[in-house]
Amino acid sequence: MSEAAGDERRHAALVALGRHLRRGGYRFTTITPESHRRVVARQADADARDLRDVFGWSRPFRAGTLDREAERLLGEAGCLRRLDDGRCASAVRWSTIGDALHLHSAYPTREADAVFLGPDTYRFVAALRALAPSARRVVDIGCGSGAGGLALSATSRSIVLADVNPRALAYARVTAELAGVAAELVESDVLDGVAGAFDLVVANPPYLVDGAARRYRDGGGDHGGELSLRIAAQALRRLDRGGRLILYTASAIIAGRDVLGERLTALARAGGADCDYRELDPDVFGEELETAAYADVERIAVVLFDARLP
Repeated sequence: MSEAAGDERRHAALVALGRHLRRGGYRFTTITPESHRRVVARQADADARDLRDVFGWSRPFRAGTLDREAERLLGEAGCLRRLDDGRCASAVRWSTIGDALHLHSAYPTREADAVFLGPDTYRFVAALRALAPSARRVVDIGCGSGAGGLALSATSRSIVLADVNPRALAYARVTAELAGVAAELVESDVLDGVAGAFDLVVANPPYLVDGAARRYRDGGGDHGGELSLRIAAQALRRLDRGGRLILYTASAIIAGRDVLGERLTALARAGGADCDYRELDPDVFGEELETAAYADVERIAVVLFDARLP
Protein backbone atom coordinates (compact mmCIF):
# COMPACT_ATOMS: atom_id res chain seq x y z
CA MET A 1 0.00 0.00 0.00
CA SER A 2 1.35 3.43 -0.96
CA GLU A 3 1.84 6.15 1.68
CA ALA A 4 -0.99 8.19 0.15
CA ALA A 5 -3.33 5.18 0.18
CA GLY A 6 -2.40 4.51 3.79
CA ASP A 7 -3.16 8.11 4.72
CA GLU A 8 -6.56 7.86 3.06
CA ARG A 9 -7.35 4.62 4.86
CA ARG A 10 -6.44 6.16 8.22
CA HIS A 11 -8.49 9.26 7.41
CA ALA A 12 -11.54 7.18 6.47
CA ALA A 13 -11.21 5.16 9.69
CA LEU A 14 -11.08 8.31 11.85
CA VAL A 15 -14.12 9.78 10.10
CA ALA A 16 -15.99 6.50 10.59
CA LEU A 17 -14.95 6.42 14.25
CA GLY A 18 -16.20 9.98 14.75
CA ARG A 19 -19.54 9.09 13.21
CA HIS A 20 -19.72 5.97 15.35
CA LEU A 21 -19.13 8.02 18.51
CA ARG A 22 -21.67 10.63 17.47
CA ARG A 23 -24.34 7.99 16.85
CA GLY A 24 -23.72 6.78 20.38
CA GLY A 25 -24.29 10.24 21.83
CA TYR A 26 -20.66 10.81 22.81
CA ARG A 27 -19.87 14.20 24.37
CA PHE A 28 -16.80 15.51 26.18
CA THR A 29 -15.62 18.98 27.24
CA THR A 30 -11.84 19.27 27.40
CA ILE A 31 -10.38 21.18 30.35
CA THR A 32 -6.89 22.60 30.97
CA PRO A 33 -3.99 20.13 31.24
CA GLU A 34 -3.49 21.11 34.88
CA SER A 35 -7.13 20.42 35.74
CA HIS A 36 -7.01 17.22 33.70
CA ARG A 37 -3.95 16.07 35.65
CA ARG A 38 -5.74 16.66 38.93
CA VAL A 39 -8.84 14.73 37.84
CA VAL A 40 -7.01 11.65 36.56
CA ALA A 41 -4.68 11.66 39.60
CA ARG A 42 -7.66 10.80 41.80
CA GLN A 43 -7.52 7.29 40.35
CA ALA A 44 -4.10 7.28 38.74
CA ASP A 45 -4.01 3.59 37.80
CA ALA A 46 -7.69 3.10 37.04
CA ASP A 47 -8.73 1.47 33.78
CA ALA A 48 -11.11 3.25 31.44
CA ARG A 49 -14.71 2.15 31.89
CA ASP A 50 -16.45 3.87 28.99
CA LEU A 51 -15.96 5.94 25.84
CA ARG A 52 -15.46 9.21 27.73
CA ASP A 53 -12.66 7.60 29.74
CA VAL A 54 -10.97 6.32 26.58
CA PHE A 55 -11.49 9.22 24.18
CA GLY A 56 -11.87 12.13 26.60
CA TRP A 57 -9.80 11.42 29.69
CA SER A 58 -7.21 9.38 27.74
CA ARG A 59 -7.24 6.59 30.32
CA PRO A 60 -5.72 3.20 29.40
CA PHE A 61 -8.20 0.41 28.74
CA ARG A 62 -8.35 -3.34 28.57
CA ALA A 63 -9.70 -5.56 25.82
CA GLY A 64 -13.48 -5.50 25.76
CA THR A 65 -13.88 -1.96 27.08
CA LEU A 66 -14.58 -0.59 23.60
CA ASP A 67 -17.20 -2.12 21.36
CA ARG A 68 -15.71 -4.11 18.48
CA GLU A 69 -16.41 -1.45 15.85
CA ALA A 70 -14.74 1.34 17.81
CA GLU A 71 -11.66 -0.81 18.55
CA ARG A 72 -11.42 -1.93 14.92
CA LEU A 73 -11.61 1.63 13.59
CA LEU A 74 -9.11 2.91 16.16
CA GLY A 75 -6.71 0.22 14.99
CA GLU A 76 -7.28 0.96 11.29
CA ALA A 77 -6.56 4.60 11.99
CA GLY A 78 -3.19 3.68 13.48
CA CYS A 79 -4.22 5.24 16.79
CA LEU A 80 -4.43 2.15 19.01
CA ARG A 81 -1.46 2.11 21.36
CA ARG A 82 -0.37 -1.18 22.96
CA LEU A 83 1.07 -0.52 26.41
CA ASP A 84 3.77 -2.58 28.13
CA ASP A 85 1.38 -3.70 30.89
CA GLY A 86 -1.01 -5.34 28.42
CA ARG A 87 -3.47 -2.47 28.34
CA CYS A 88 -4.23 -0.20 25.40
CA ALA A 89 -4.67 3.54 24.93
CA SER A 90 -6.02 5.86 22.26
CA ALA A 91 -3.53 8.20 20.57
CA VAL A 92 -6.36 10.64 19.85
CA ARG A 93 -9.07 12.45 21.77
CA TRP A 94 -12.52 13.60 20.74
CA SER A 95 -14.09 16.75 22.17
CA THR A 96 -17.42 18.44 21.53
CA ILE A 97 -17.92 22.15 20.96
CA GLY A 98 -21.66 22.64 20.77
CA ASP A 99 -22.82 19.83 18.49
CA ALA A 100 -19.51 19.62 16.59
CA LEU A 101 -17.09 16.78 17.23
CA HIS A 102 -13.37 17.66 17.09
CA LEU A 103 -10.36 15.38 16.77
CA HIS A 104 -7.11 16.20 18.58
CA SER A 105 -4.17 14.56 20.36
CA ALA A 106 -4.45 12.42 23.46
CA TYR A 107 -3.45 13.68 26.89
CA PRO A 108 -0.68 14.39 27.76
CA THR A 109 0.35 16.37 24.67
CA ARG A 110 4.11 15.90 24.89
CA GLU A 111 4.91 15.46 21.19
CA ALA A 112 6.32 18.43 19.27
CA ASP A 113 3.57 18.04 16.65
CA ALA A 114 0.69 17.35 19.05
CA VAL A 115 -2.66 18.93 18.16
CA PHE A 116 -4.15 20.71 21.15
CA LEU A 117 -7.72 21.66 22.03
CA GLY A 118 -8.71 23.21 25.34
CA PRO A 119 -10.54 26.05 27.08
CA ASP A 120 -8.91 28.63 24.78
CA THR A 121 -10.54 26.87 21.84
CA TYR A 122 -13.97 27.18 23.42
CA ARG A 123 -13.40 30.87 24.19
CA PHE A 124 -12.08 31.50 20.67
CA VAL A 125 -15.13 29.91 19.06
CA ALA A 126 -17.46 31.81 21.40
CA ALA A 127 -15.74 35.10 20.53
CA LEU A 128 -16.05 34.44 16.79
CA ARG A 129 -19.72 33.56 17.09
CA ALA A 130 -20.38 36.69 19.17
CA LEU A 131 -18.67 38.88 16.58
CA ALA A 132 -20.49 37.03 13.78
CA PRO A 133 -18.12 38.03 10.97
CA SER A 134 -19.03 37.18 7.38
CA ALA A 135 -16.55 36.62 4.58
CA ARG A 136 -16.12 35.60 1.00
CA ARG A 137 -12.96 33.70 1.96
CA VAL A 138 -11.80 33.19 5.55
CA VAL A 139 -8.36 31.88 6.54
CA ASP A 140 -7.84 30.26 9.95
CA ILE A 141 -4.11 30.55 10.69
CA GLY A 142 -2.72 27.81 12.93
CA CYS A 143 -6.05 26.04 12.67
CA GLY A 144 -5.24 23.05 14.91
CA SER A 145 -8.38 20.94 14.95
CA GLY A 146 -10.08 23.52 12.69
CA ALA A 147 -12.47 24.84 15.32
CA GLY A 148 -12.18 28.55 14.49
CA GLY A 149 -12.60 28.38 10.74
CA LEU A 150 -15.31 25.74 10.90
CA ALA A 151 -17.28 27.83 13.41
CA LEU A 152 -17.67 30.41 10.60
CA SER A 153 -18.93 27.98 7.97
CA ALA A 154 -22.46 29.39 8.09
CA THR A 155 -21.29 32.95 7.35
CA SER A 156 -18.39 32.31 4.94
CA ARG A 157 -18.44 31.21 1.31
CA SER A 158 -15.00 29.61 1.41
CA ILE A 159 -12.86 28.39 4.33
CA VAL A 160 -9.10 27.86 4.35
CA LEU A 161 -7.64 25.91 7.27
CA ALA A 162 -3.90 26.65 7.41
CA ASP A 163 -1.28 25.19 9.73
CA VAL A 164 2.46 24.56 9.70
CA ASN A 165 1.81 21.16 11.33
CA PRO A 166 0.79 18.34 8.92
CA ARG A 167 -0.80 16.38 11.77
CA ALA A 168 -3.05 19.34 12.59
CA LEU A 169 -4.18 19.48 8.97
CA ALA A 170 -4.91 15.74 8.97
CA TYR A 171 -7.04 16.09 12.11
CA ALA A 172 -8.74 19.27 10.84
CA ARG A 173 -9.66 17.41 7.65
CA VAL A 174 -11.43 14.75 9.73
CA THR A 175 -13.23 17.40 11.78
CA ALA A 176 -14.31 19.27 8.63
CA GLU A 177 -15.67 16.13 7.00
CA LEU A 178 -17.64 15.26 10.13
CA ALA A 179 -19.08 18.80 10.07
CA GLY A 180 -19.98 18.49 6.38
CA VAL A 181 -17.77 21.47 5.45
CA ALA A 182 -15.67 21.46 2.28
CA ALA A 183 -12.66 23.34 3.63
CA GLU A 184 -9.40 23.98 1.80
CA LEU A 185 -6.42 22.65 3.78
CA VAL A 186 -3.06 24.39 3.35
CA GLU A 187 0.30 23.67 4.95
CA SER A 188 1.58 27.14 5.69
CA ASP A 189 3.84 29.10 8.03
CA VAL A 190 1.41 31.93 8.89
CA LEU A 191 0.27 33.09 5.39
CA ASP A 192 3.34 32.09 3.37
CA GLY A 193 1.59 29.11 1.78
CA VAL A 194 -1.84 30.70 1.29
CA ALA A 195 -2.48 32.00 -2.22
CA GLY A 196 -5.25 34.18 -3.57
CA ALA A 197 -7.43 36.86 -2.08
CA PHE A 198 -9.18 36.73 1.29
CA ASP A 199 -11.13 39.18 3.37
CA LEU A 200 -11.09 37.61 6.84
CA VAL A 201 -8.25 36.15 8.87
CA VAL A 202 -8.84 34.50 12.23
CA ALA A 203 -6.21 33.02 14.50
CA ASN A 204 -5.78 31.48 17.93
CA PRO A 205 -1.99 31.02 17.89
CA PRO A 206 0.36 29.58 20.50
CA TYR A 207 1.24 32.37 22.92
CA LEU A 208 3.45 30.89 25.64
CA VAL A 209 7.17 30.30 26.01
CA ASP A 210 7.63 26.53 25.74
CA GLY A 211 11.03 25.00 26.45
CA ALA A 212 10.06 21.87 24.50
CA ALA A 213 9.21 24.02 21.43
CA ARG A 214 5.89 22.26 20.91
CA ARG A 215 4.16 23.82 17.92
CA TYR A 216 0.77 24.15 19.57
CA ARG A 217 2.19 25.98 22.60
CA ASP A 218 5.33 27.97 21.74
CA GLY A 219 4.68 31.54 20.60
CA GLY A 220 8.36 32.47 20.39
CA GLY A 221 10.08 35.53 21.86
CA ASP A 222 8.57 38.55 23.57
CA HIS A 223 7.15 36.29 26.29
CA GLY A 224 5.36 34.20 23.64
CA GLY A 225 3.96 37.17 21.69
CA GLU A 226 6.27 36.96 18.67
CA LEU A 227 4.02 34.72 16.59
CA SER A 228 0.94 36.86 17.27
CA LEU A 229 2.81 39.91 15.99
CA ARG A 230 3.89 38.04 12.84
CA ILE A 231 0.31 36.98 12.16
CA ALA A 232 -0.99 40.52 12.59
CA ALA A 233 1.71 42.04 10.40
CA GLN A 234 1.21 39.55 7.55
CA ALA A 235 -2.59 39.62 7.71
CA LEU A 236 -2.83 43.42 7.64
CA ARG A 237 -0.56 43.52 4.58
CA ARG A 238 -2.50 40.90 2.64
CA LEU A 239 -6.16 41.45 3.47
CA ASP A 240 -8.46 42.73 0.75
CA ARG A 241 -9.89 46.22 1.07
CA GLY A 242 -12.51 46.14 3.82
CA GLY A 243 -10.88 43.01 5.23
CA ARG A 244 -10.75 42.02 8.87
CA LEU A 245 -8.36 40.29 11.27
CA ILE A 246 -9.63 38.65 14.48
CA LEU A 247 -6.73 37.51 16.64
CA TYR A 248 -7.32 35.65 19.91
CA THR A 249 -4.10 35.48 21.88
CA ALA A 250 -2.55 36.36 25.24
CA SER A 251 -0.27 39.04 26.56
CA ALA A 252 2.32 39.01 29.33
CA ILE A 253 1.60 42.00 31.56
CA ILE A 254 4.74 43.51 33.10
CA ALA A 255 4.44 46.18 35.81
CA GLY A 256 0.94 46.94 34.58
CA ARG A 257 2.06 47.43 30.98
CA ASP A 258 0.65 45.48 28.02
CA VAL A 259 3.48 45.64 25.47
CA LEU A 260 1.81 43.23 23.02
CA GLY A 261 -1.32 45.37 22.99
CA GLU A 262 0.73 48.47 22.29
CA ARG A 263 2.53 46.80 19.40
CA LEU A 264 -0.61 45.33 17.85
CA THR A 265 -2.37 48.69 18.04
CA ALA A 266 0.65 50.38 16.43
CA LEU A 267 0.61 47.81 13.60
CA ALA A 268 -3.07 48.51 12.95
CA ARG A 269 -2.53 52.27 12.83
CA ALA A 270 0.48 51.93 10.53
CA GLY A 271 -1.62 49.80 8.19
CA GLY A 272 -4.51 52.27 8.21
CA ALA A 273 -6.82 49.90 10.07
CA ASP A 274 -9.32 50.61 12.82
CA CYS A 275 -8.96 48.25 15.75
CA ASP A 276 -10.48 47.11 19.00
CA TYR A 277 -8.22 45.51 21.61
CA ARG A 278 -9.53 44.16 24.89
CA GLU A 279 -8.92 41.63 27.63
CA LEU A 280 -11.20 38.59 27.73
CA ASP A 281 -9.63 36.99 30.81
CA PRO A 282 -7.16 38.82 33.06
CA ASP A 283 -5.40 35.76 34.47
CA VAL A 284 -4.60 32.45 32.74
CA PHE A 285 -1.77 29.90 33.02
CA GLY A 286 -0.71 31.20 36.42
CA GLU A 287 1.65 28.24 36.83
CA GLU A 288 3.87 29.76 34.12
CA LEU A 289 4.72 32.62 36.47
CA GLU A 290 6.91 30.18 38.41
CA THR A 291 9.21 29.67 35.40
CA ALA A 292 12.32 31.68 34.51
CA ALA A 293 10.79 32.87 31.23
CA TYR A 294 8.09 34.74 33.17
CA ALA A 295 10.13 35.95 36.13
CA ASP A 296 9.26 39.58 35.36
CA VAL A 297 5.60 38.97 34.48
CA GLU A 298 2.77 39.71 36.91
CA ARG A 299 -0.02 38.02 34.94
CA ILE A 300 -0.89 36.52 31.56
CA ALA A 301 -4.10 37.91 30.06
CA VAL A 302 -6.19 36.49 27.22
CA VAL A 303 -6.85 39.27 24.71
CA LEU A 304 -8.80 39.85 21.52
CA PHE A 305 -7.46 42.03 18.71
CA ASP A 306 -10.06 42.95 16.08
CA ALA A 307 -8.73 45.07 13.18
CA ARG A 308 -10.62 46.28 10.09
CA LEU A 309 -9.26 47.84 6.95
CA PRO A 310 -11.24 50.68 5.32
